[in-house]
Amino acid sequence: MNHLKLNEYRMLNQHVKKGQILFVGSSLMEGFPIYEMQLTSNLGLDRVIYNRGIGGTTTSDLLQSMDICIFDLEPSKLFINIGSNDIGGSGENGYSKDALLMNYDNILNQIKSRLPLCEVFVMAYYPINAEADFGLDPSEKQSMFATRTNANILEANEAIEQLAKQHGFSFINVNEGLTDDTGNLKPEFTVEGIHLWPNAYRVILNNLSRYL
Repeated sequence: MNHLKLNEYRMLNQHVKKGQILFVGSSLMEGFPIYEMQLTSNLGLDRVIYNRGIGGTTTSDLLQSMDICIFDLEPSKLFINIGSNDIGGSGENGYSKDALLMNYDNILNQIKSRLPLCEVFVMAYYPINAEADFGLDPSEKQSMFATRTNANILEANEAIEQLAKQHGFSFINVNEGLTDDTGNLKPEFTVEGIHLWPNAYRVILNNLSRYL
C-alpha cells in the first residue's frame, strides 16, 4: 500500500467539503484526470468530484484504508473501481475470484452500514490489451497478463454485478467505445495494455456523466 499517498489524502481530507461525489479505487481510478475534466466538461454539477484512487491498491488494501479513502469524506455519491490488481495476481496468494468477492462484499457491507444514504455505483473493470506491442520485455509482459485477461475480467464483472445487486447498489459498465472489434482495449487508449491515457478517460467520462 502507498502510505505516502494515504498520508497525503489524510491531510487533504481536512479541507474537503462533505457530501460530495467521490471516486475510489486503484491506479485506474487515481489516473482519472477528473480535476481537469470537471472544470472543462460542462457537466452541470452542483457538487465537487474528489478522487481517492491509489495505485497498486487491492481490495485487501482498501479494506485497511476505508476511513481515509471513503468515510472521512462522507460522500453523497460514490463510484468504486477496485479489484483489477487482485485479478492481476497482486494478492498474497495470486488471483482468486472467491477472495476478490469476499473482500468486495466486506467493502460494500461497510459502505452500506456507515453511509446508508450514499448512492453507490460499482464500476465494471476496464478491458485490457495483451496483444499489441507496447515495447514491453516479454517476460514482464507475460507476468503482467498471466491472470489479467479479458476473459477473467468479464467473469469478474458478472460476479461483481450480482454482488452489487445483492447490496442494492448500481452496477455500471461505462466501457463503451474503449474496445476494438476483437474486444481488446484500443491501443491508442492505453500506455502498456492496462493503464489509460487521458483520451480514454474522456470516453469513460462521457459514458459516466449521466450517473453524476
